[in-house]
Amino acid sequence: MLNNKTKILIDNSETIKCLYYSELQTSADVSRFTGKSIPYVTKVLSELKKKNYVQEKGFANSSGGRKPLNYSLISSAYYLMSVAMDQFSAQLAIVDLGNNFVTEAVRFEFDIHSLKPQELADHINQFIANSGTSKIDILGIGITMPGFVDSIKGINYTYLTTDGLSLADYLQKIIALPVFIENDSTAIALAEQKFGVAAQLRNVMVLNLGWGIGLGMILNNEIFRGNNGLAGEFSHIPLFKNGKLCTCGKHGCLETGASLTAVTALAKEKIAQGHTTSLSNYKEIDADRIINEAIKGDVLSVKLISEAAYHVGEGLAILIHLINPGTIVLSGKGSVIGNLWLAPIQQAINEHCIPLLTHFTEIKISGLKTKAQLIGGAALIVENFGKSLEVKLMAIAAYPSPAAGKP
Repeated sequence: MLNNKTKILIDNSETIKCLYYSELQTSADVSRFTGKSIPYVTKVLSELKKKNYVQEKGFANSSGGRKPLNYSLISSAYYLMSVAMDQFSAQLAIVDLGNNFVTEAVRFEFDIHSLKPQELADHINQFIANSGTSKIDILGIGITMPGFVDSIKGINYTYLTTDGLSLADYLQKIIALPVFIENDSTAIALAEQKFGVAAQLRNVMVLNLGWGIGLGMILNNEIFRGNNGLAGEFSHIPLFKNGKLCTCGKHGCLETGASLTAVTALAKEKIAQGHTTSLSNYKEIDADRIINEAIKGDVLSVKLISEAAYHVGEGLAILIHLINPGTIVLSGKGSVIGNLWLAPIQQAINEHCIPLLTHFTEIKISGLKTKAQLIGGAALIVENFGKSLEVKLMAIAAYPSPAAGKP
């Protein structure tokens, strides 16, 4: 059985979503979002206020007549945990219902190819134990990761495979909290749609500039995942005749010449060949150091990123012809140097696109920077408020004993 506080949240999930995605909303705003009548919404808001989910926050502006009340969520009513993974590390953080980070993001490193689901669960449990936040106050965990992810089934077909249970169910049974999983680039698109530069835009391609080059898609105001959640494999467009083997097993993918992984490998080659660069001051070269040195103006670092950006632009030219997006957003890890990407991407698009199509596509740089994926993981939980969350909570309640080991 669900406790009364959680049941009210689930029964009124659309109202909660509306208030989570916008800091202040009137009953009329909530009515438009939920499709419910204003009298009904007013009743719901009153009930949520009694249960300490919602508070009144002064009056909204009015063009005439009585000013309507503003409502917002009480941030501390519940918490959300986000786990943002890439191929080599994960960031863990807890946010409140006001989308404020209540813990610092903590990182742990690994090789995703050898990472075991039990290890991931152990890190999450340890993080929660150290956070000072009780599990009973955490509504769920949003885990976002690279790979072919079916968020409905809770399966990552590429990494962290499990026997019998889906990855989401496996982790959920150990951690005893609802677990939702999503592809990292799709999660970043969700973050940009709800809190970033893609808000209010209908057709957007969101690039996740990370170790690979991921793509999250917003089509007609909806996150597009494809038939099985596997859409957006932009990295694997066969763009080159370079003979380089990609991680997917094919040759010449965009990732082999334009990802931060490729940039890092090329930087090491250039240093070995004796090129003058501030990167030579480091014992180990990684993407973060290349990005930092590029920001400082290191010529080789800037050149490598610019060349990668041009190739990304070549790939984007294909997408523009196919999808005709209104906006392309540069997000993810590499977006902190967004301005270095812009000129070469735009050059490639201008060279390879029909001019009329480029006229209708704008390129924007994310303002969420390195937090985009963490924000997307938290929003993933909110997106699943309602029946999905209820099913997971009921499953946890039905476990024969408190989850403390392997399922």
